[in-house]
Amino acid sequence: MGRMMRGPNGSAPDNGRPGWYGMGMMRLAAHPVTVPAGKVTVRVVNAGTLVHEVIVLPLPGAQAAGERAVGSGGRVSEAGSLGEASRTCGSGAGDGIAPGAAAWTTVTLRPGRYELLCNVRGHYAAGMYTELDVTR
Repeated sequence: MGRMMRGPNGSAPDNGRPGWYGMGMMRLAAHPVTVPAGKVTVRVVNAGTLVHEVIVLPLPGAQAAGERAVGSGGRVSEAGSLGEASRTCGSGAGDGIAPGAAAWTTVTLRPGRYELLCNVRGHYAAGMYTELDVTR
């Protein structure tokens, strides 16, 4: 089982460093960072003050977490998504996870590398992504 904790971390203005987006640094962290292949429940706790979500996407080739192209709408493509946790106090897709609430999704993952990310407008560019490694 994976558990993500994320939310704003600081309040400094945009200073050109990766992850800064005016409102401060945001982060998404996986605990644990490595899980065995098979059925995995991703439990998300929104420890921040804004609404968030978590999308599960495979990481292709040598691409690192945080390297996806951000579109003009401030979001990345969700093509190939394996699951989403964005329903306050529930499973699957919804309207976002309220501050202080939890959500979850259960996905079947093959060995490989995956990116967990928040795709609320501007949050990915603000640093809300992390890698999850899946072993045999």
